[in-house]
Amino acid sequence: MKPTAPARDVRATVDAARVAVLCHPAPPRTPRVALAIALATTIAGLVACGGGGGGGAPQDSAPQTPPPAASTPVGTTPPVGIDPNDPPKTIPPIPAPDTTQPGNTAPTAEGYVPLFAAGTPMNEQIQWTEADGTLVTIMGSRTTERHARERGEPWDAPDVGPGRYFTFPRFYFQNRTFGLEIRDEVPAGRQKITVYLHVNDGVFDGTTFSLFRNIQNPEVKDYGWSLNYGFNNPDYNNKPICIAGKRTCKMDFDSNWRTDPHSKLKIGDKIELAPAPRLTRDETTGKALIDNGGSRYYSFEQLYVVGVGMRPWYGIAPNLDSEPLPDDTLLGGQASVSYNYSEEPMRVFQQMVNNIGIVNTKRFVTGRRLFHTSFADGTHSEHDKDNPVFTAHANQIGPRFQQERCIECHIANGRSPVPALGARLDAMSVLVGGTTVTDGRRAADPTYGLNVQQRAKAAGAPDYSVSIQKYETQTRTLPDGTKVELVKPVLAFKGPTPATVSLRQAPQIIGMGLLEAVPEASIVASADPDDRDGDGIRGIVNYVRDPESGVLRVGRFGWKAAKASLRHQSGEALVNDLSVTSPVYPNRACQAGGADCRKSTGTTDLTESELQSVTHYLSLIGVPAQRSLRSGYPAGIRVSPEHDVDPARIAKGSALFAQVKCAVCHTPSMKTGNTHPFAELRGQTIKPYSDLLLHDMGPELADNLTEGKATGALWRTQPLWGIGSLRWVQDGADKTRYLHDGRARTLIEAILWHGGEATRSRSLFEALAKDDREAIVTFLQSL
Repeated sequence: MKPTAPARDVRATVDAARVAVLCHPAPPRTPRVALAIALATTIAGLVACGGGGGGGAPQDSAPQTPPPAASTPVGTTPPVGIDPNDPPKTIPPIPAPDTTQPGNTAPTAEGYVPLFAAGTPMNEQIQWTEADGTLVTIMGSRTTERHARERGEPWDAPDVGPGRYFTFPRFYFQNRTFGLEIRDEVPAGRQKITVYLHVNDGVFDGTTFSLFRNIQNPEVKDYGWSLNYGFNNPDYNNKPICIAGKRTCKMDFDSNWRTDPHSKLKIGDKIELAPAPRLTRDETTGKALIDNGGSRYYSFEQLYVVGVGMRPWYGIAPNLDSEPLPDDTLLGGQASVSYNYSEEPMRVFQQMVNNIGIVNTKRFVTGRRLFHTSFADGTHSEHDKDNPVFTAHANQIGPRFQQERCIECHIANGRSPVPALGARLDAMSVLVGGTTVTDGRRAADPTYGLNVQQRAKAAGAPDYSVSIQKYETQTRTLPDGTKVELVKPVLAFKGPTPATVSLRQAPQIIGMGLLEAVPEASIVASADPDDRDGDGIRGIVNYVRDPESGVLRVGRFGWKAAKASLRHQSGEALVNDLSVTSPVYPNRACQAGGADCRKSTGTTDLTESELQSVTHYLSLIGVPAQRSLRSGYPAGIRVSPEHDVDPARIAKGSALFAQVKCAVCHTPSMKTGNTHPFAELRGQTIKPYSDLLLHDMGPELADNLTEGKATGALWRTQPLWGIGSLRWVQDGADKTRYLHDGRARTLIEAILWHGGEATRSRSLFEALAKDDREAIVTFLQSL
């Protein structure tokens, strides 16, 4: 069945078709096919060529219960307050928030309690097969400003800057998330795919759908589609009006539009999906009626494989045609972020998991807003003059703090900015404490507590600034005569010098939900504290106390694996670095090491729902796929620097990485379990290049601070996924640092600091020829 365009004014139809053709040039067609395309494009024009933007009033709401997936009849009466001729100007009420929390279960034989009990329900189901064989896949989406293959200039023009596909437009966190329910009947032996549009909030009016990338036309490069159509609603005379909670906007097709003439759909066919949402708007100003923000947007362009589901993709010939990425490139499994061709590698750490659900997309953007919110004045870090002030969180920051926002330490979701000599280290953590340790928890420093909070609200407060006074230097000479200078920071304190101190840079925050989904049993099984195999590599589990329940957990987050969950990690960072309380640490006395600080009965700065929003956001940040494949750029077109890779050299470096025994601790692969609340994270084969265990790294890397079982020389194996993107995320290789205190300026330096259990591996690396050492670096930069 070919979609039929809704009836409308002839002049409007012609104008819309003209705009759509200008945006998406099509190859020559037979008259029959040309007519079908002309009809299909009638409602695509304005949205297909438009951009996003806007500003307006805030909406701060909890996640919404998803609409039912079953095919149930729906009424034709619009919900109260919603009329297609006079859309609502107020935000509809939101259902109660999700309250899924880590489950408590009985301790294991080792004495720890798993984070998630067997049978933990999913927050949202993302794929299932119905009794008749229909495969149902859920695809979440958010608004973007431009297309996936658009750079900041035409493909054949000189470089002028990045595109705007990976950006987060103004008002992204309210009324602008949605998704598709894809009902694929091909696995059941039928020739039909039906797609429903689900809106999380409010009303979309004018939403269109572009699909089947037009690879047959050699003129199509950055974008171009074979089929443009609308999600028409039979309840409203087939107009493209889609309402939150109503499952009435749909389209269907029964042939493969990538071929001419169209061919029958078969399992394995590729279908590119690019919905383009448009909010109900004031026709004079173009602003969205629901919040006076922008009304026209693009969205993520995704690849659906018939009979399979959503797949991360990369571009092949011709003209970066969509192709599923091979499994060996998927560092985050099916949650991996596709290759990016809009030349925005600096934003690659900020993207959602590829397989995200519809309601979980809303959870992601809601939590992201909090991550970017100032707890001093409530402003957003992006578009601060346009995005509404989050007044609920203004003036929540404590008397002493490090930064006002989470994002100010994790630059673009990456690491701390590189500090200048003598500058205050307020984007890094300076952990301190006394010399005694009780039940794995260090005593607090009498002046600073558990970390130095260097900034203060009061003008006359003591100056507790910490800076790098100088760098101690040493020169390492390799067997081939190569000399490498190593540097180590020396700290200076404006206040009293603490007895125990450890400088920590903020790590990148990608893939944390996937790491949380790894079963504790897998981590424990890979430990070898007694070196039973005699390889000199031990690996110790850091068992830590859950700050809320007191039960023993397996630590996995932080430089010393001293945090058991994203909830634990978030709560500690909030109170220690931002001086913001939450249900995990409800009193600022927790930062000062107060033994009874959890007995507070007052209202916390972050509510339970808001704390969950932060942890949900962190759970759903994707991992970039490994850039180990050449992309199919058109002949004569400049290849984006992040994609100018040498697959053979990367493969050589990978083999050498294993040969010198780096992969013994930096374990390439592990499997997530089936108990995490997010379905997106379950059952994924991931490649973090970490065992999440503690290893003795020798005296040169040791500090004098204990966290749980992690004494001075013991450090968690740092995951390596994403390490190759840091040079872009941090705005330059010269602004990228490695190791816990940021002492290493290059990957070579980081390797040469390895000692203790890693001494043999480091020596093997040093003995390699220079070209082989550089091949290992090339491999690491592909991750």
